[in-house]
Amino acid sequence: MITIFEKQGGIYQAEGKYFIPCVMTKEQKNLHIGVWANRHRHYLKQHHRVRYYNLLTSEKLYEYLSDIEEQAEKLFQEFVKSLVEKENVTEKLKADKPMLWVQKMNNIRSRAAEIVNSEIIYS
Repeated sequence: MITIFEKQGGIYQAEGKYFIPCVMTKEQKNLHIGVWANRHRHYLKQHHRVRYYNLLTSEKLYEYLSDIEEQAEKLFQEFVKSLVEKENVTEKLKADKPMLWVQKMNNIRSRAAEIVNSEIIYS
């Protein structure tokens, strides 16, 4: 009896008394998956399981996550840059009042991270 797997060109490998399908995955590129992509992956896994497993089984998950990482990092950098200019956080402030500069930069980065999380990561 020929199985559907064999009709589609699949082969089995004997392991003791059992025959196990030989399944190979496509060669994948070495992609950068950072903190933003890992947050999104965790979100998908917890709240959108079907989408997560569809991406995983179609071997498109890491490509998708790499794209999410790029988008999120770009948006984060743009927001930080625009908020720094808007609030006039300069190198002069950094030299004159370093603690105030750190306080403002932490605040700006925190706000930018919240925006990225709401716009890209958790949507």
